[in-house]
Amino acid sequence: MADSAAATEGANNADKVALGFGDRLTAKVAERGRLCVGIDPHPALLDAWGLPRSVQGIETFARTCVEAFGDVVAVVKPQVAFFEAYGAGGYAVLERTLADVHAAGALSVADAKRGDIGSTMAAYAQAWLADGSPLAADALTVSPYLGFGSLDPAVALARQTGRGLFVLAATSNPEGASVQRAQVESKGSVRTIAQSMVDQAAALNAEEIASGAKAGSFGVVVGATLDDAPVLDSLRGPILMPGVGAQGGSAADVARIAGDAAPLALPNVSRGILAAGPSVPALRADTQKFAAQFG
Repeated sequence: MADSAAATEGANNADKVALGFGDRLTAKVAERGRLCVGIDPHPALLDAWGLPRSVQGIETFARTCVEAFGDVVAVVKPQVAFFEAYGAGGYAVLERTLADVHAAGALSVADAKRGDIGSTMAAYAQAWLADGSPLAADALTVSPYLGFGSLDPAVALARQTGRGLFVLAATSNPEGASVQRAQVESKGSVRTIAQSMVDQAAALNAEEIASGAKAGSFGVVVGATLDDAPVLDSLRGPILMPGVGAQGGSAADVARIAGDAAPLALPNVSRGILAAGPSVPALRADTQKFAAQFG
């Protein structure tokens, strides 16, 4: 039995590497639509659901979420910070949640926003992107603001294991604009730093597509509430778009910002759906309502 299980796991890993995150996401979106739903056990939501602010509370919260929409949407995004706040117990819940999301058939994005240099970035990559890691997700959010090249260890491991990255490019928080909208000159042209991040992700995707992939595995994070977003048409990879629903972003905003890249633009809804809990039928109904807007 052990040999059989090992052989099956090996075959599954081989399939995953043969089919990168971009192509796996494309197939999942064709099956389930583009909606990404967050699992954010925020203290105020725990209170609203009548759950304790404890490891037991976040476990019940996460299991309820997976039951409600894990078999409905293409992508589920646990917000790591709300698990991390409970220490080792919170991480244990996150490990189980990632496994439950996988069992429900959705792809997982660990929203950890990791970013560092050298061996530290390599260690983060091992934690979130390596086969066999209890925290391994299908994709990871990363911060490139120590320089895009600082992400090289994560890029290399994502390619090796068939996983993906979502690079913070243009976020919707007002504080981000002072850095992300600053302009830089490169090879005679001027572009924003956010556009530079998109363009560098696009270059990684071009390499992957040249090797036979239909879609790249290196996505960007662009807020759905932005008035002046970077141009995404050449990305040829996924776009994670937070801010839909409670923060005011709409299906029209997603279409406006994504442009020709819309087929892999993933509107992310968290509070707009989670407010319906703890009722599983209510959560499921709100998920389906939002999903219908994005096909």
